[in-house]
Amino acid sequence: MPRAGLDPTAVVAAAAALADEIGFANLTMGLVAERVGVRTPSLYKHIAGQDDLNRRIAILAATESADVVGQAVQGVAGRDALFAAARAFREYVVTHPGRYAATVGVENDGADSPLTQAANRLLAPLRAVVRAYDIDEEQEVHALRTLRSLLHGYATLEAGRGFQWATDVNESFDWAIDLMDRGLRGMART
Repeated sequence: MPRAGLDPTAVVAAAAALADEIGFANLTMGLVAERVGVRTPSLYKHIAGQDDLNRRIAILAATESADVVGQAVQGVAGRDALFAAARAFREYVVTHPGRYAATVGVENDGADSPLTQAANRLLAPLRAVVRAYDIDEEQEVHALRTLRSLLHGYATLEAGRGFQWATDVNESFDWAIDLMDRGLRGMART
């Protein structure tokens, strides 16, 4: 019989928190079982296995990051929306590096899957930010990829303590987003 209060949602939440603490690459079913106070075989009543757990953490992270980015851009537009989205995404990744890492490289499993839907929820506010710059439609995918790459790269480097120079990382981040803003404005249709 499953432990009272333990269900897939509780297991995933505990695993995501643990991934943030120890790193996603170090997350195992055994460590999650220890965290939730059960033996490893008991987890299989709630989660199909490590791959299932990883996918569920990715869905959680994509959903959470979509929520924070979506909330950040409410009521702002243009450059302000770009900065708000960028800061919210960066904050999420730096605060939750383990669970965010679960989203990287996970295979798309169809348009109707919870993972695809969560990823699309995150893309929606970013797409709205890019569209406000009035660039050609065929350039939108390039702009979105560039923006996501910039945000992902900066935030994961920061979360991994990859910035060791004395210059303030916030100043560098603002500089990078300002550069993105200028690039997008330069691409605007005239």
